[in-house]
Amino acid sequence: MTDRVYPSAKPAAAAAANPAFPATKAQLYGATRPTYRPQPHHRRRSKRRCCCTFCFWLILTVLVLLLLLGIAGTVFYLLYRPHRPTFTVTSLKLSYLNLTSSSALNSRFDVTVSATNPNKKILFAYDPTSISILSGSVDVGDGTVPAFLHGKKNTTLIRTSIVTTRHPLQSEDASQLKSSMKSKNGLPLKVNLETKVKAKMGNLQTPKVGIRVSCDGIRVTLPSGKKPATASTSNAKCNVDVRFKIWKWTV
Repeated sequence: MTDRVYPSAKPAAAAAANPAFPATKAQLYGATRPTYRPQPHHRRRSKRRCCCTFCFWLILTVLVLLLLLGIAGTVFYLLYRPHRPTFTVTSLKLSYLNLTSSSALNSRFDVTVSATNPNKKILFAYDPTSISILSGSVDVGDGTVPAFLHGKKNTTLIRTSIVTTRHPLQSEDASQLKSSMKSKNGLPLKVNLETKVKAKMGNLQTPKVGIRVSCDGIRVTLPSGKKPATASTSNAKCNVDVRFKIWKWTV
């Protein structure tokens, strides 16, 4: 009887030991690729915490300062009851006002302004005060008043004479002024005062602040002879504006 020959199992084992060529991607990278594990970001978290802490303390500091300022302002108001000074144009006289053929202005004004301090515990110290008189937008006179101290519950009269000689005007300003001088209702005038003032309360005093006073509603007829013309000031109203300078800007 003939013996049957069976194939040996060694070739299969050899095939398993030597994989097919070329190798697949799974065979190249699958077994050797390390597992991805995200690293914790401790530095970013610490930076965020520092930023949040800084913002918190900054906002808290600002709020505390505002609260303290509010308390101080309330105490100051209750102790001193501060009020703004008031101003009134009590008298204005025009001696002459004319324009030459070359549009040069000559004028003379005598002005009296009444300043009232209504405060019982506060006095005001004024720097030299500049006074300007305008008709419409045309400047017809400028002067200066010396510095003075405004006492408590006191009314002070500010008197000055403003003389202008051969002041050149632009052609548009000269035409506007000539038209106003012909008005039957009289020449409209406006008086402006501008200075700096500080308040004093015993040994305490505030920094100087700018103050501007605008008095409108004044009318005067041109004098016909040597006698000065008296302006009508019954309808005059004066507005007081406090001006604060912050760096280059004036508020």
